[in-house]
Amino acid sequence: MRAIAFDEFGGPEVLKIVDVPIPEPGEGEVRVAVRAAAVNPADWKIRSGTLTFGDPVFPQYPGGEVAGVVDAVGLSVTEVAVGDEVFGWARSGGYAEYALSGAVARKPAGLDWVDAVALPVAVSTASNVLTSLQLHAGETLLINGAAGAVGSIAVQLAVADGVTVVGIASAANQDVVRALGAIPTTYGDGLADRVRALAPKGVDAVFDAAGHGVLPAAIELRGGTDRIVTIADPAAFELGVTFTSAGGAERPTELAAQVAERVAKGEFRLPGAARTFPLDQAAAAQQESETGRGPGKVVLLVR
Repeated sequence: MRAIAFDEFGGPEVLKIVDVPIPEPGEGEVRVAVRAAAVNPADWKIRSGTLTFGDPVFPQYPGGEVAGVVDAVGLSVTEVAVGDEVFGWARSGGYAEYALSGAVARKPAGLDWVDAVALPVAVSTASNVLTSLQLHAGETLLINGAAGAVGSIAVQLAVADGVTVVGIASAANQDVVRALGAIPTTYGDGLADRVRALAPKGVDAVFDAAGHGVLPAAIELRGGTDRIVTIADPAAFELGVTFTSAGGAERPTELAAQVAERVAKGEFRLPGAARTFPLDQAAAAQQESETGRGPGKVVLLVR
């Protein structure tokens, strides 16, 4: 099968298309004939060597989110069967014609592949952070990066639970944030004052999904570091703020399926249209992801 791999850290040029054996699913795994694979910031950070996990072993195969058709199932798999259309978290490199997964959800018939593949990491990250913040109906949550993949899902999950959300985004994405159900505001000087004006009773929790140096303002608004979580700003370690990695260990397949159904029905929305590339243009796709342009997901179309 065709897959994308790299044998050294470096720029996007280190990504190569290779021919490798089709993987066999182990116990609890399914093999997915991939239709779409998501490109995430973690992919190019790992490729460049800026994000590492222990001693590197090459070759490495990028890609953590896939959508496609179940092609084979391992022992103990009962939730899905061969032929089911699914999306989920890839256990092997997702930039490939086939990938293994231990956690998939059924794709609604009315949901495009490129929209389905935008959900796994966004749902798991948003859900994990919102759970850790212990939010309750009637509270006010400040979300930084509210127009992004993770932030937009977090906005909608929180609003659905009766939480008031103030969403920080660029000036160009204020209408996007408003359409998601949040009260929009912009980055930049005077952020804390703008938020106070929008939430005069105060902010009960903060979810920083984008960085951009908002943590000092978040601490000012909260009067301390309690109930502030970031997935994007390493300054958290110096400031005493909780930092958690995107995605985390949990793979909430049931919640992902529920969100997918709501997207398919038009009850939830994605922040923007996907920007798509063929598999053999994975380097260009990662370059596009690095630019941070546009709220939509960068997606590789595999077949």
